[in-house]
Amino acid sequence: MDYSTAHRLAQDIRSSEEYQTYHGLKESVMSDETTAALIREYRKLQISLQMAMMSGQQADTEDQQRFSGISALLFSKPEVSQFLLAEMRLQQALADIFRIVTEAAGVEMNIPGMDG
Repeated sequence: MDYSTAHRLAQDIRSSEEYQTYHGLKESVMSDETTAALIREYRKLQISLQMAMMSGQQADTEDQQRFSGISALLFSKPEVSQFLLAEMRLQQALADIFRIVTEAAGVEMNIPGMDG
């Protein structure tokens, strides 16, 4: 298989507005250790809550409250809010690309949240 198309796709991704915006904000936002720690905790809690939801279990109330509090704090800072939204847009674009490629290959991945 010739991988030159995949390398062009990688370059297109790096040239995309989603990628440029995300990486333009990432360095600045993550340079503050407190903010970086809060973002890491936010992501950890987000995954934990999503896993509980996908498995049909009740999410831990304490985790839900912590996630809510951290989310409010992070999204109250304009640059951090822009960064997190840029990250979501980039993730959505990558999910779309992944879906297109797996459909073209006739592969069913059955990944929750990836159905288009």
